[in-house]
Amino acid sequence: MPAIRFLLNGLWRAEESVPPTTTVLDYLRRVHRLNGTKEGCAEGDCGACTIMVGRREEGRLRYDAVNSCLMLVPQLDASAVVTIEGLSAADGGLHVVQQALLDTDATQCGFCTPGFAMTMAAFQHGGEPARDELIHEALAGNLCRCTGYRPIVEACRRIAGGAMDHLAERARRDADDLAGMTQITEYRHVDRCVYLPRTLAELARLVKENPEGRLLAGGTDLTLAMARERRVVRILIATSGVPELKRIGVAPDWLELGAAVTYSEALPYFDVSLPTLGALVRRLGSRQIRNLGTIAGNLATASPIGDMLPCLMALDAVVMLRSTAGQRPVPIEKFLTGYRRTAMAPGEFIESVRLPRLQPEQEFHAYKLSKRFDQDIATVIAGFRIAVESGTLKQLRAAYGGMAPLVKRASAVEGRLVGKPWIAATLDGIETALAEDFQPIDDHRGSAAYRLRAAANLLRRLQQETTGGPGEGAPLRLEAL
Repeated sequence: MPAIRFLLNGLWRAEESVPPTTTVLDYLRRVHRLNGTKEGCAEGDCGACTIMVGRREEGRLRYDAVNSCLMLVPQLDASAVVTIEGLSAADGGLHVVQQALLDTDATQCGFCTPGFAMTMAAFQHGGEPARDELIHEALAGNLCRCTGYRPIVEACRRIAGGAMDHLAERARRDADDLAGMTQITEYRHVDRCVYLPRTLAELARLVKENPEGRLLAGGTDLTLAMARERRVVRILIATSGVPELKRIGVAPDWLELGAAVTYSEALPYFDVSLPTLGALVRRLGSRQIRNLGTIAGNLATASPIGDMLPCLMALDAVVMLRSTAGQRPVPIEKFLTGYRRTAMAPGEFIESVRLPRLQPEQEFHAYKLSKRFDQDIATVIAGFRIAVESGTLKQLRAAYGGMAPLVKRASAVEGRLVGKPWIAATLDGIETALAEDFQPIDDHRGSAAYRLRAAANLLRRLQQETTGGPGEGAPLRLEAL
């Protein structure tokens, strides 16, 4: 049986006896005693387990910061892994990031420091400038119990810009070593197996032949379920090695994202054509999570609080399903059928998600309410596509998450508002229409009354932001925001 082969801190590793559902975090600590990679939360929130994973891209190695607690060892095949132990030079000289953390007295108790250092190293290697918004975004996935954020931010500011160092030299060597490497297509251990297909046809065949198998894209949900809930998965089918699923199609009328495209890969396209969606995605998770997680994975879980789902529904997205019988397009409203249920038939999987382009008269807005700004589960999330002409609301697609067992459109709201003057007074009593669409639950994130008030206030916010102010009628009320 072929071994999983990858570079670990510049040295080749070949693994053929590690259970395939072993997390990279456990592998690093237990097999190689690389204990600088810490286990904090073990669910992708704290960043203490951050490592860098490098993959060849256009002839060079691109490093991404990732949560090792959310990755499985087979996902490392044909990659270059760097841990905190591999950050320094061969002669023991400190990396510029490590030196900056020392110079700014940013270490405090030190438990979180390795994770911060790896996140900063990826930031520095990417050549991003020392802009505060970029620094804070890069560091948002790392938590410090000692609240020593000011010196950590200062250290990150000092190393920004991508100055050449020994890690850049190693990246060039690693890229050469990985060139032409044959990737495995199957890895077995005892009664468990991971398939790593390389073509769309091969993936379709494996899905058909293994109905009990679970698809593995980024793994940010599935790995957590296996690690935290001890869920037993004997067959995994990875999607990241299928080139067709990594494609991003750009056409005059639509943007199409392959099922294995990560949030980080999709973000530049959102920033150009759907900037408010890009802003929302940056709150969906940390960079570590966005470097692994996929939009198709968020869609397949069919969670009623999935951040992307109201946006995709408001944009009238189409889910492209694939099986051995061919492709089947399904509008997202028909794709989501219930609480964590979809219209996928046995043997089908998501091939891509197609988002229609906005027409010149249309705007798209997305809002998320949560107890924490970054990386928190939504209490209410909404996506709106609207068109206003001469002060009248001509079009409205309003979709909400967190308001029902599944993400759905607010059809009563749409019917009440379309064709009316787009002024604040038109939204008086809109809670009544929302109550026709939704009967929200009460839970620790928010009561039903709060959710209805919040959903109404998001409409009021939409009206204000698309008209430049509250306009005529009653003053804007944003108590729940």
